[in-house]
Amino acid sequence: MRRDVNATAGAKATARASVRAALVHINFRSPQYNEEFDEFLLLAQSSGITPAAIIKGSRAVPDPRCFIGSGKVDELAQQARQQQLELIVFNHALTPAQERNIEKIVSCRVLDRVGLILDIFAQRARSHEGKLQVELAQLQHLSTRLVRGWQHLERQKGGIGLRGPGEMQLETDRRLLGKRIKTINARLEKVKRQRRQGQRLRKRSRLLQASLVGYTNAGKSSLFNRLTGADVYAADKLFATLDPTIRRLELQHNTGILLSDTVGFIRHIPHDLIESFHATLEEVRAADLLLHVVAVNEDSQLRIAEVNQVIQALGAQHIPQIIVYNKIDLCPDNLPAERSGNGSTGKAWVSARTGVGIASLKQRLAAAVGGDRFAHDLKLPATAGRLRAGLFACARVHAEEVAANGDWLMQIEVAPAVLQRLCQENGLKPEQVMRPHASRFVIP
Repeated sequence: MRRDVNATAGAKATARASVRAALVHINFRSPQYNEEFDEFLLLAQSSGITPAAIIKGSRAVPDPRCFIGSGKVDELAQQARQQQLELIVFNHALTPAQERNIEKIVSCRVLDRVGLILDIFAQRARSHEGKLQVELAQLQHLSTRLVRGWQHLERQKGGIGLRGPGEMQLETDRRLLGKRIKTINARLEKVKRQRRQGQRLRKRSRLLQASLVGYTNAGKSSLFNRLTGADVYAADKLFATLDPTIRRLELQHNTGILLSDTVGFIRHIPHDLIESFHATLEEVRAADLLLHVVAVNEDSQLRIAEVNQVIQALGAQHIPQIIVYNKIDLCPDNLPAERSGNGSTGKAWVSARTGVGIASLKQRLAAAVGGDRFAHDLKLPATAGRLRAGLFACARVHAEEVAANGDWLMQIEVAPAVLQRLCQENGLKPEQVMRPHASRFVIP
């Protein structure tokens, strides 16, 4: 059971060494089963796999027993014997039965697309929360595949502190696996409470929040570093970063927002991953604005649709988006045309590597989170200390003085939407705090 419960450590050890494997990619008539072969190669390389053989084919629908036909299975077995392969990787999700049936025939370990992605996540996790989330996803995926690797399941053994009389090894494995999953869920629940507490504190700062979302390897972390000056790990590979990072981004007119970098998405992302990374992905649901990063050197429309499906699964489809086309330095002559999308507040074209378009993106961000800023003369009652603190956090205060009765007289620059929100949070209306002779003009 130790081999199964400690799946995370085992997967990492497998991925760190260069593993010679056969890659299997099948084209189906239905797009429900199809995956991209180029992306499959990147996934395999990211996991540390050396492709020793590539098996391709075409089918109408998957075979219920082995997913591929008997001829392809025999070809796999021959390749495994001739090249002494350690692993066979499928670019598709296999059922536990299909996985076991293929292993029996080829006498070689079989890994499907879901297991491959989980293996990459296990290598990338750095924080305590990330490691817990990856281990939970792996154990949930493993719970349906406990039979694999055991040759003594028919033997019944009793053991002090291990199993009851007549309890089979498989039953013990399931019990210990369930106990470990329960422990991880309890730890993640504590992490979730801590993250929600941090979100409440950030909400009290009155700063609007924006999250970077997008397909994996679209350049989110590089763009995050360029915008905020952070030093988040960024590399030209799939799922380079898993752990969310939040930094303050200063915009024009002394306006600031909180920008968070999140884990990248992928086509047909495993359900176990979405469930396990629920606490992390709450940063997306808590955002006031999404920066949807798309690499222009890829199929932009397909990537946008895939990411929007995950956003919808998270319940964040109502949040406004800015589509940010990144990596324009790679194909400056093939930029997408201006399009209007549902919920989109604009589009921007940038290069996180060279810095081209960053200033324009910041202007769009400032317009999206605040709109035009106006000058106002305000008179706040002495009891509106919280509103005054919010104005200092979200607006530009030019002057302030205290009246004889204790009221605050302020001259500020602020977007109407921000002033409206701050007043509502304090049970006031904007007209109640504006002085009669208040000047109102657009700040150039």
